[in-house]
Amino acid sequence: MNRRLSVFNVTSLVFGFAFLYLPILLLVIYSFNASRLVTVWGGFSTQWYGALFRNQALMEAAWVTLRIALLSATLATVLGTLAALALTRYGRFPGRTLFTGMVYAPMVMPEVITGLSLLLFFVAVDLDRGFWTITLAHTTLTMCFVTVVVQSRLMTFDRSLEEAAMDLGAPPLRTFFSVTLPLIAPSIVAGFLLAFTLSMDDLVIASFNAGPGATTLPIRIYSAVRLGLSPEVNAASTILIGIVTLGVISATLLSKRSVLRSRRNAH
Repeated sequence: MNRRLSVFNVTSLVFGFAFLYLPILLLVIYSFNASRLVTVWGGFSTQWYGALFRNQALMEAAWVTLRIALLSATLATVLGTLAALALTRYGRFPGRTLFTGMVYAPMVMPEVITGLSLLLFFVAVDLDRGFWTITLAHTTLTMCFVTVVVQSRLMTFDRSLEEAAMDLGAPPLRTFFSVTLPLIAPSIVAGFLLAFTLSMDDLVIASFNAGPGATTLPIRIYSAVRLGLSPEVNAASTILIGIVTLGVISATLLSKRSVLRSRRNAH
């Protein structure tokens, strides 16, 4: 079978990557623009990063976003790991199909529907929109991604290691914390980083569930762009892109490390 790349394939690949990443590259480049006009290059400068850190509104939004991302990612990691354990260790149990559908629904459901559904739920339970509603919404959104990452590791986990520990007298809880948890830790960390990244980057669900005093950085940036482009927005977007990229790369490397370790253990 001929696997060589044709001219058409190479051209399609180049145009595809250019369409996806060229606008991001231009945004990063113009964040170092000395001119206040974002479409006119006036020389290299980092002044807008300094102006960004002096912008109180953007800094408050960034702090809110960071707290929400850390808290929701932590909750999603705990709940997602427990869900993965239930789906891989307990076989067929009553309500498994419903439970599986509820866990994975946020992954395939449009974010507009998810955000609106959560908004209606928070209104029904009389919970004021703000910091905690966004945190709960992001936990609901990201938990399924953690479940997928951890479940993929547990499906290739060598159960004989747990059986050996229990044969030596270790109770199930101690076996989990001494044997299972250290071996699946890379996938748990990868799930946490993925959940953190998704929370940092979310706009749609946060916009439905935000309230006074709980404006996230993506919402603040979107509001600023609607009023006109600003070099400070370019700088804030560049920093956000860097954080998201670092989180995705770290999660990918940890997932690959977990897979390689499981293959070595299998051999």
